[in-house]
Amino acid sequence: MHLARRHDWNLTPKEAVALQNRLRAEVVADRPLDLAAVRYVAGVDVSVRDNVSQAAVVVLSFPDFAPVETALARRPATFPYVPGLLSFREGEVLVEAFEKLSLTPDVFLFDGTGYLHPRRIGIASHMGLWLGVPTVANAKKRLCGANAEPGPEPGDWTPVIHKGETVGAALRTKRGCTPVFVSPGHLSDLDSSIALVMASVTKYRLPEPVRAAHKAAGVFG
Repeated sequence: MHLARRHDWNLTPKEAVALQNRLRAEVVADRPLDLAAVRYVAGVDVSVRDNVSQAAVVVLSFPDFAPVETALARRPATFPYVPGLLSFREGEVLVEAFEKLSLTPDVFLFDGTGYLHPRRIGIASHMGLWLGVPTVANAKKRLCGANAEPGPEPGDWTPVIHKGETVGAALRTKRGCTPVFVSPGHLSDLDSSIALVMASVTKYRLPEPVRAAHKAAGVFG
């Protein structure tokens, strides 16, 4: 898969924040996804063990979630863990994994944040600028903002508000489970991002592509 190389990864945290502030203007977070046209969804996750990062991109068919392709990459984690700068810790190893894909998915579903970010450019948004393909974010925890508790039924959601703006949704995917935090990444919008996540949930709280990527990223051989 071909990516648009946007910048170097050898940055300090201060330089990374400045870059986020520049790139933010390029993020498109108001374009609906055409779910009827989606045939392949890729789950994206990174695991870190002993300061080594392993990225996994798992492509599944949609909507039946049959495995199609898995791409892995591994490299030292050289950027520090800084809240809000996850893409600079994980981005370089993800690029290596993305470039190994022989098939270009219709949408990438990230374990992480997107527009729901203090500077509106979480890892799904940032990497979406490299991919040039729609991306959606599904985070287990809320990075910023505030929300009311969503209703108890699957599909119930409430907006996450940060500085007066709706930046994402607290989404109940399974009854009796804590919500996930969904936001558009790049070339997507909130309503269709929620729809994609709900269409990708089967027996578990997390959508199937994210679960598959999490499992693949955590296996260090």
